[in-house]
Amino acid sequence: MPSSNRYAYLDWLRIMAIIGVLFFHSAMPYVAEWGWHIKNKETSNLLMEFNFFLSRFRMPLLFFISGAITHVMLRSRTTGQFIALRFRRLLVPLLFGMLLIVPIQVYMERLHTGYKGNFLEFYPSVFTTGPYPKGNLSYHHLWFIAYLFVYDLIFAPIFRWLMRLPASRFSWWTKGLRVYLITVPSILLYTVLVLRFPETNDITNDWCYFIYWLGYLLAGFFALLVPGLMDVLAKYRRTSLTIALLVLLVLNYMRWNQKEPYDFFTDYSAHWQTYAYLLLYPLVGWFWVFTAVGYGKTYLDHKKPVLGYLNNAVYPFYILHQTVIVVLTYYLVRTSDTIGMKYLFTVLSTFFITMAIYHVVIRPNPVMRFLFGMKKAALKKEKKVTPETATIPVVPA
Repeated sequence: MPSSNRYAYLDWLRIMAIIGVLFFHSAMPYVAEWGWHIKNKETSNLLMEFNFFLSRFRMPLLFFISGAITHVMLRSRTTGQFIALRFRRLLVPLLFGMLLIVPIQVYMERLHTGYKGNFLEFYPSVFTTGPYPKGNLSYHHLWFIAYLFVYDLIFAPIFRWLMRLPASRFSWWTKGLRVYLITVPSILLYTVLVLRFPETNDITNDWCYFIYWLGYLLAGFFALLVPGLMDVLAKYRRTSLTIALLVLLVLNYMRWNQKEPYDFFTDYSAHWQTYAYLLLYPLVGWFWVFTAVGYGKTYLDHKKPVLGYLNNAVYPFYILHQTVIVVLTYYLVRTSDTIGMKYLFTVLSTFFITMAIYHVVIRPNPVMRFLFGMKKAALKKEKKVTPETATIPVVPA
């Protein structure tokens, strides 16, 4: 079994990704182009561009890390044990979130649009009105947990089979820049499918993104399955960064100068230029992920005393943070403060409120730990947490 220190960078990257989710969701009320649960009257183009950048690699990075940690978890468990663990650490928090955490968000949104009742009057409608947005039942930002749960159930036997194969069968991928070829299926499928199946996050009708996210999870698993592949990503981190920056520059140049295919063609889906443009989106996503993993492997592969605490906190933080943001935003949009002040207040307040709830309510309570997908381990052992015993390969949107 490899040293746990070897994968400390995955924990740091996961923590950083969840902090990115906090910044992303805190900006959503002030972004005009994308719909969200509660919107401020004034919006910010700068925050929109900030969120556009984060959205290129935020979820891809989380799925990549999830795939890598799935490999680590399967090393010390049978397929059945792994699946049972996913039920406890994914399905239980998902159902709990849908029954209690997310309804608060939906209620605040309904208040924002004119609902007059209190939460106790509203709550029965979660079970009687059907799925969101017409109804009030939803998993909102917890869609990531639902997707990860389905992926792990489907692919656990395949992962186990791959782990039984000789490592030498995969050595081809560690030669030079061949690692970049693992992006090809995902990029092509996204380019072909995205116009027909736009993102919905509802699993059943989300064919393009269901396959697209899966590509990152499989790549993360493969990156630990193949000895030395993570080292290759670290070696070529500057190459990945260069490509990521160049593609992002081209993409933004076209967006900012009205040179997107939608600006030229009425029937844009019939033109090859449209698909060449759409290809830029998954391309920039993949290379930002490779950049993050490469630099993380190089500079973050070390443990600090605080890592265990943060590693345990990150999953409950993800589950709670958006509900805190929505509640705060419901009141903030009524004030006359600037967007910058509202955004800063949202980020800081959400961080401290969510961490306080985790530290005081969730962390010391065995029942709450179970509901939030945490281990039963004694608190004094939290600082010993490693990727092998991590809460979950997580998370969020």
